[in-house]
Amino acid sequence: MSRKVLHLDSNHPVIAEGLEQLGFQNEHDYTGTYEEILGKIEEYEGLIIRSRIPIDQRLLAQAQNLKFIGRIGAGLENIDLLAAEKQGIFLAAAPEGNRNAVAEHTLGLLLSLFNKLNTADKEVRSGLWRREENRGIELDGKIVGIIGYGNMGKQFAKKLRGFDVETLCFDLKPNVGDENARQVSIEELRKQADILSLHLPQTPDTIHLIDAAFIEQMKKPFWLLNTGRGGAVKTEDLASALKTGKIKGAGLDVLEYESKSFTNLFEDSNQPGAFSYLIHADNVVLTPHVAGWSIESYYLLAKVVLDKIENYLK
Repeated sequence: MSRKVLHLDSNHPVIAEGLEQLGFQNEHDYTGTYEEILGKIEEYEGLIIRSRIPIDQRLLAQAQNLKFIGRIGAGLENIDLLAAEKQGIFLAAAPEGNRNAVAEHTLGLLLSLFNKLNTADKEVRSGLWRREENRGIELDGKIVGIIGYGNMGKQFAKKLRGFDVETLCFDLKPNVGDENARQVSIEELRKQADILSLHLPQTPDTIHLIDAAFIEQMKKPFWLLNTGRGGAVKTEDLASALKTGKIKGAGLDVLEYESKSFTNLFEDSNQPGAFSYLIHADNVVLTPHVAGWSIESYYLLAKVVLDKIENYLK
């Protein structure tokens, strides 16, 4: 019986090529439903995913021959981690593969907000030449607070070293601060930060972390960046804070309303009012969950997962 790996999402070909060299037969199913995958999952020793199909307890119970799951990305919220651990399934994710892309994108969002690049570009294209209205703000002298100091947060702090800023970080894990960011309590971060950047996984504790109560506890009006998970920000409260000026502007690569894609929001006649406000606000920059999806990371994500699987199989 051949050793087979099922690929549920398209990825850089390096992952399939590498698995073939390791002796596996690659099979690709990019359109099969959950029930269709459930019906054949027991045939496979490996599973390569992004986020199309939830790898839940029911599916894992059928995956009696599954030895490893490769997640081409950073987050593991799509996988029942406890069930996978009980079955002894090896999990390989790749936060190292796109941390640089996320960090550069986060910096791009911030600089775009500070220099009003999105509004200035639209105005010039429409024949407006408004210099005073598009006067920018400099990053130097600001205090940047990072919540979530793992791969992404650390890389963003590293990018900030080229600026004359103070960088603070908060993380539930102790002793993660380094030469690029001083670890502080959440209270001190709220007191000091001019800019708040979120680099959080999705967990029960991070859902709606940034809500009206949190925003109220921030001492200064601040700029918000989110390139982690959309659910960390309660959009209704974000919109309210943008209206009052407590949040000066927001750079969002992710939104609370996302599932696999949020293009349906533009087709929905019942579009959430808070989302409608965001897409019309000049002090908001939105991107479609692409912070970690650069040309370079497309390869690196797959290669990191492949290397981890190869090391596991040795």
